[in-house]
Amino acid sequence: MGIVMKGMRPMLWVRRRLRPAARARCAEVARWLQPYLDGEMDARTLRLVGAHLETCRRCGLEAETYRVLKQALLRRIDPPPEPVARLRSFADRLTAGDVPDQS
Repeated sequence: MGIVMKGMRPMLWVRRRLRPAARARCAEVARWLQPYLDGEMDARTLRLVGAHLETCRRCGLEAETYRVLKQALLRRIDPPPEPVARLRSFADRLTAGDVPDQS
């Protein structure tokens, strides 16, 4: 992963940022979606994020959008327009702080 946050090892920082309860919140999942999809998290965090994606339609759709785009980029083809539009919309909402918690 290569980044260090607040002087901590990345996975330690992830564990401290995710609530200790059995469920992660949408805002937490949004911040860690790319490392999750890349398999760059410890097993506990992978389980928390994965469980959230299974139960939250909104976050699950965003994860699927990233997967489709990543697959298109790996194949060096143009990604489908619908996932690109969803990604742009989600990014706009994130930067505006408009990602409600569904915990």
